[in-house]
Amino acid sequence: MTEERYTQGNYLEDNPSWHVEDSPWKAQQILKIIQKNHLTPKTVCEVGCGAGEILFQLQKSMEKESLFWGYEVSPQAYALCQERANERLHFKLADILEEKDAFFDIVLAIDLIEHLENYFQFLREIKSKGEFKIFHIPLNLSVQAVLRAKPLVISWRRLGHIHNFTKETALQALEDLGYEIIDSLYTSSYTELPPKSKNAAIARIPRKIAFSIHKDLTARILGGYSLLILSR
Repeated sequence: MTEERYTQGNYLEDNPSWHVEDSPWKAQQILKIIQKNHLTPKTVCEVGCGAGEILFQLQKSMEKESLFWGYEVSPQAYALCQERANERLHFKLADILEEKDAFFDIVLAIDLIEHLENYFQFLREIKSKGEFKIFHIPLNLSVQAVLRAKPLVISWRRLGHIHNFTKETALQALEDLGYEIIDSLYTSSYTELPPKSKNAAIARIPRKIAFSIHKDLTARILGGYSLLILSR
């Protein structure tokens, strides 16, 4: 199952909220890297925007003149977007790669490429759609995940993560395709969002301590981190 997972309703069955509850936090991370690099975009697009909540949250915090577009191939997600649409926030049930003249100041691909069967082709083609690109990529490939094995299978079945990355492989993929990496930073939904289980609450304590000592090593061994990348 590839794109059909999203177009025929299977993903919505497994993830009824389409991760709306995590969207305010993701929007904060995006704003952080935009502000850190002194960007003032007038047009922002998100590819694979899901329910549209990330763009909705960004609209609240960015310049009043900024315009936002969300592209989504899932009819179910597109239906969820409609309640968030307004005069500055527009959604399209379409593949942006088929939009010949689409071009934006910033293109967002947030927790997207790990779902794509051919993410190299996507990265090649999306490059011409914006001046800056911001990627958020889960770093599912860690020593802990490989030893336990089950988390990788669960993320494949429930979340559709058919590719797994480390910080190094994520950056290398972009560099090989000619992207200029401007900035990157770790994000951690595991330690910053409410824990989803008692075990998760316990596990966040050693993860926080280890991360304060050595960020890269903690991400490689314990996992639980994503990489936010600003590129051109």
